[in-house]
Amino acid sequence: MIDTHTHLYAEEFDEDRKEMIQRAVDKGITEFYLPAIDSESHEKMLQLEAEYPNQIFSMMGLHPCYVKPETWEKELEIVKDYLDQRAFPAIGEIGIDLYWDKTTLDIQVKAFEQQIDWAIEKDLPIVIHTRESFDETFEVLERKKHPKLRGIFHCFSGNLEQAKHAIDLNFILGIGGVVTFKNGKIDQFLHEIPLEKIVLETDSPYLAPVPHRGKRNESSYLDLVAGKLVNIYGKDFSEIDRITTENAKNMFNNK
Repeated sequence: MIDTHTHLYAEEFDEDRKEMIQRAVDKGITEFYLPAIDSESHEKMLQLEAEYPNQIFSMMGLHPCYVKPETWEKELEIVKDYLDQRAFPAIGEIGIDLYWDKTTLDIQVKAFEQQIDWAIEKDLPIVIHTRESFDETFEVLERKKHPKLRGIFHCFSGNLEQAKHAIDLNFILGIGGVVTFKNGKIDQFLHEIPLEKIVLETDSPYLAPVPHRGKRNESSYLDLVAGKLVNIYGKDFSEIDRITTENAKNMFNNK
């Protein structure tokens, strides 16, 4: 299995990071993709990647919650410097978040568009964070339509219409712990989405699946997400594993 979105460098893992990664490896997780947040965590993320060069792969980008009026332009310069220095498998996580702060929508859109331009220029997928902002996110993607524009809607929590819209725009859906929640709703229509359009993720340490909901999430819980897909799609675990792993490898094939 591949965890396509996990914050292994988060401070929540400072006490037991090596053990936590080993638990995931023991469960059969072969690759971990780390989304970037902002410059305060880049070094920690890249250091962890250096310690596990065959298993851990860092993305690069500026998370929408960290697009601040006084720093966002400087933060984007730092992202661009990294992108010019070395290869990354994706630009992310980027996007629009209107849950925490609606006042920064204008600069969130500018930062999102700039990073999309770099992704197209470098032929890289993007990993999108969208929270209470599907309409705004789709507006940007429609505006930026390009044959090379592709990626993952991370932690997808929209409805069937939004899922189909994302797929029409050449994106696939990152499915994590939300699919196990009683009020998550995506489990009610996911069977209508081809399994070829889905990758697995944990977003650890956030959004732990049932029965760990509300506690610290970790990559070893990815099997609980895959287990829920077994029920939804009526396929056996090895088939869910094989198809979603293939989807992730196809998405990140430029790493």
